[in-house]
Amino acid sequence: MSGLEYEKILEAILFAAGDAVLVGSLAAILDIDIPAVRDRLYRMAERYTLEESGIQLIEVEDSFQLCTNPKYHAYCQKILPEPTKRTLTQTLLETLSIIAYKQPVTKGAIEEIRGVTADHAVNKLVEYGLVTEQGRLDGPGKPILFGTTKEFLRYFGLRTTDEFIKQSRKDQDEE
Repeated sequence: MSGLEYEKILEAILFAAGDAVLVGSLAAILDIDIPAVRDRLYRMAERYTLEESGIQLIEVEDSFQLCTNPKYHAYCQKILPEPTKRTLTQTLLETLSIIAYKQPVTKGAIEEIRGVTADHAVNKLVEYGLVTEQGRLDGPGKPILFGTTKEFLRYFGLRTTDEFIKQSRKDQDEE
């Protein structure tokens, strides 16, 4: 099978999925190794960019997803209902930043850093799908550990949590 044929199959799978698909799953479907799949996906992303396509291919951790090119978002809004984008208050952003930096982290650790209770903020972030439970701390009371989700990365347009941390540090340096 040619490289172009693999790209067409990947495009069809990602379109049909409508959500991010793990690179490992794509490799298994195509019966080729992960580096070869990544190479094909990067070529596709580059082609979409060069052609100024109506779609773009984004990478989120070890997954890829087809999305609308932001340049054409206004046209899509005319036919599709606008998804409700959650507004993040200063409290939620502060709590989310702590979780992103320190993950996995307990509510107690968040409260220690912020100096106030974190129940409401953490619960809202879980409700919004930006944070999830990632197990329990092996200590007294076995408190829940929290970390960010792929939805967190999508929300901020990031591929990895490290990008969030780098961007935050860059913003702090500029202040």
